[in-house]
Amino acid sequence: MALRLSVLDQSPIAKGRTPADAVAETLELAQLCDRLGYHRYWLAEHHSSQALAGSTPEVLITRVAGLTKHMKVGSGGVMLPHYSSFKVAENFRMLETLFPGRIDLGIGRAPGSDQRTMRILADGKPNWSNAENYPYQVRDLVAWLHDALPDQHAGQGVTAQPVGASAPDVWLLGSSDDSAALAAHFGLPFCYAHFINPEGGDGVTRSYLEHFKPSQIHPVPHAMMAMGVMCAETDEEADLLSKSRELWATRLRTIGEPGPIPTIEEALEAEKDVRTKTFMSAMRRRGVTGSPKTVRAGIEEHAARYKVEEIMLVTIAFDFEKRKRSYELLAEEFGLEAR
Repeated sequence: MALRLSVLDQSPIAKGRTPADAVAETLELAQLCDRLGYHRYWLAEHHSSQALAGSTPEVLITRVAGLTKHMKVGSGGVMLPHYSSFKVAENFRMLETLFPGRIDLGIGRAPGSDQRTMRILADGKPNWSNAENYPYQVRDLVAWLHDALPDQHAGQGVTAQPVGASAPDVWLLGSSDDSAALAAHFGLPFCYAHFINPEGGDGVTRSYLEHFKPSQIHPVPHAMMAMGVMCAETDEEADLLSKSRELWATRLRTIGEPGPIPTIEEALEAEKDVRTKTFMSAMRRRGVTGSPKTVRAGIEEHAARYKVEEIMLVTIAFDFEKRKRSYELLAEEFGLEAR
């Protein structure tokens, strides 16, 4: 089976641009990737960020799915502990009704924000302090999507409308073995976030495949991994373009709030500091950078190591035209079927 390529879009805000610009770019990029032959297009959830405009994937999915025709569209992901499983089921049943067979529901346990914003989202209600509740949230979400609540459940008789003939696929997302174990236990698809944590993800994914328990919805496991990618005409150009993302990621992990995606010139100036340059080099291990042939070799190596048949690409660049070109070059290199 040919390797499938998909897209994770965090709606990055470049320095000097606005959040509205970032959302407009998401819509334009989604339509391009739909024409190019990409398989899925997922929208991320981040809160109170100066760099990432995607705060409500369930809203943005509606617009992206309406502007595209072929790709599956979904969340990458909804941060479930913030919300009621029942309400998430309602949101995504509505999406499935509007776009039957095209909706994915990726869910995660991370806050998608800083600690203060997390508390504001909780509105005084306990959620993140009780990690033991998350498996029950996952169980209930799947049950409400498929009208299969456990016996004696407090929600018996409550229906997540609109009921339909199909339901969105639920994917568990994670950058550690916790979500992988949960996905295997419930018989759900799993996507590993290599772009967040490049250490040990291949082992986590193989463990998911080995311990997967078949479910009525998914008799066999489905695994995917998401990685950072920057592709350009030459290795040298890609190296230069990637520096904006690497400086932004360095700031995210060292100061918490990195601000908008910086210019290449700002990144070149910043890496004159030896410590910053070391951090930036470490960020590159979260993906692959280079010409089409270089990136293809890297993607295929990761796919083989992770034992997956689909890779989700995360591309952040200061220049939106270069970001679009990265996806165009990879579509050409992999021979995706243009539509």
